[in-house]
Amino acid sequence: MAHLPSTLEVVDIPTVAHERVVRCRDEATRLHALIAVHSTVLGPALGGTRFKSYASEPEALKDVLRLSEGMTYKAAAAGLPLGGGKAVIVGDPDDLKTPELLAAYGRFVEHLQGLYVTAADVGTTAQDLDIVYSQTRHVVGRTGATGGWGDSGFSTALGVFEAMRGAAELLWGVEGLRGRRVGVEGVGKVGRHLVDLLLAEGVNVAVADPSKAALHQLVANQGDRVQILPSVLHANVDVYAPCALGATLDHESVDRLRARLVCGAANNQLATPDVDAALLSRDVLWVPDYVANAGGLIQVGGEYLGRTPDGVHNDVVRVGETARQVLMAALEHRIGTGAAATALVSKRLHRGDSTS
Repeated sequence: MAHLPSTLEVVDIPTVAHERVVRCRDEATRLHALIAVHSTVLGPALGGTRFKSYASEPEALKDVLRLSEGMTYKAAAAGLPLGGGKAVIVGDPDDLKTPELLAAYGRFVEHLQGLYVTAADVGTTAQDLDIVYSQTRHVVGRTGATGGWGDSGFSTALGVFEAMRGAAELLWGVEGLRGRRVGVEGVGKVGRHLVDLLLAEGVNVAVADPSKAALHQLVANQGDRVQILPSVLHANVDVYAPCALGATLDHESVDRLRARLVCGAANNQLATPDVDAALLSRDVLWVPDYVANAGGLIQVGGEYLGRTPDGVHNDVVRVGETARQVLMAALEHRIGTGAAATALVSKRLHRGDSTS
């Protein structure tokens, strides 16, 4: 399958920090995609494919480089024998997404011969992956019709919930989240599951999402059990849970933050790395995103590695233990939680051992 049809143009992009970055174009289907492999020290690079409009290719490249590095950290923090990679398909999926384009993208993935294993992300679905799978076997998160385990949104939400609960117990004792108020930003395929888990735990939930369709679906399922706000970032909540796009935490937003705990599913939540220290100075406990949101990777990684569903579920629940380990190390050494998580990951990558 590695042979490329003549219409598919693949070019390597020089990079310093990543093992390999590749651009693919296919005029026939209007495919314009980038795949970034950050590290394969612990295993094949696994990460989702994001289908999104970007203002320019440099903007798309910046995104895929950051996201792929985050996947390396996520896999290492979760103790998985996997590396970090990510892909972006540039453009509006409502306009460009066709079976032909997805098949061409599958041939692009196959060209890397297993160096990169893809899954779903923003703008792609398990059904899309079934089409990609018609061209390459290096795909996880497919539907059951093609032998996959389906969407990983619930596993991501469960991991965030367990991390949040563990952090809350450190902050507020055995009662943890019960009776607290959590602001969930984004109620898509991860956030809506997180809301369900929080409500079952006896949490007061406020939500915000620019998508009226997402809010309508949430209200249809939960009625008046949730409060809808224009924004939850600076609302009067105990926990801020970013579950949409990243970079919502910068110095200005942290100064106005009322939450004592930040824990959510969004990737790259800090606008810049030094915001970690700003959160520490404000006495805000932050569960680093790549620790909290590892549940989805654990699921698709388990599918790829041939794990059992029960084993994968137990590994997702253990995200809470990993979060507590990171937070306790931060408290012990009086450093930011981001710095503590980086130290854990760096140790594992240096040894080349995902479980050390």
